Amino acid sequence: MLGKYAALAHEISDVVPPKVTCHMLRHSKAVHLLQAGVNLIYIRDFLGHTDIKTTEIYARADTELKRKALENAYPDLVDPDLPDWNTNTDLMSWLSNL
Repeated sequence: MLGKYAALAHEISDVVPPKVTCHMLRHSKAVHLLQAGVNLIYIRDFLGHTDIKTTEIYARADTELKRKALENAYPDLVDPDLPDWNTNTDLMSWLSNL
């Protein structure tokens, strides 16, 4: 059922990959919990992992959390007056086509 509806959603928007698996949903949920600040121990229990090292894979994979941690550790490193590159449609289009 998941594959069927993912394929239909992909026809409407390229944001949805043509093939979606249950593991992708599980991974997304774990990363979203991590981004929300949920402790890795709770995420480990939620996912049913026996070893925290398995759950730590999600922490290593999230570049947004790494960026925020670096910004917090070195607040003078990033100039707050930099333009928001998310609003640059040409750049976003180019990045999407990589």
